[in-house]
Amino acid sequence: MKILISAIGKAKASPEQQLYNEYIKRMSWPVQCREFDVKLQDINQRKQREGGELLAACAGYERIIALDETGKTLSSREFAGEMMGWQQQGFSSFAFVIGGSDGLDAPVKKAAHLVWSFGRVTYPHMLMRALLAEQLYRTQTIILGHPYHK
Repeated sequence: MKILISAIGKAKASPEQQLYNEYIKRMSWPVQCREFDVKLQDINQRKQREGGELLAACAGYERIIALDETGKTLSSREFAGEMMGWQQQGFSSFAFVIGGSDGLDAPVKKAAHLVWSFGRVTYPHMLMRALLAEQLYRTQTIILGHPYHK
């Protein structure tokens, strides 16, 4: 299993980054994070450029999961079920996409095999990475039958 997190914004030393690092360190699946910082004034141009960067980073990954408030809300067990199903179909590389402050460009959501929402609440981008890292760790523990998920 190979995981990519493709995200807008450059992480800096922060409590959120420490939390992200803690969960990534616990995982046995290799996780790589690719960060992009697009500086354009025009929102549409910025979203389009961000989308292009995010999707280019996902090249070669078999499944793309876009994180977006308009996506499907899944429990931790439901998401682990999705991942197990994909694994059973022979997929082993997964790219997770986190957009910028203006959200994801429509082509990114269209390219995704799953658009996943963590609920109707909006989270800061760096906190979203930490939350995703925790859910990935939780998914791994569910799949492996580890008691972390109670």
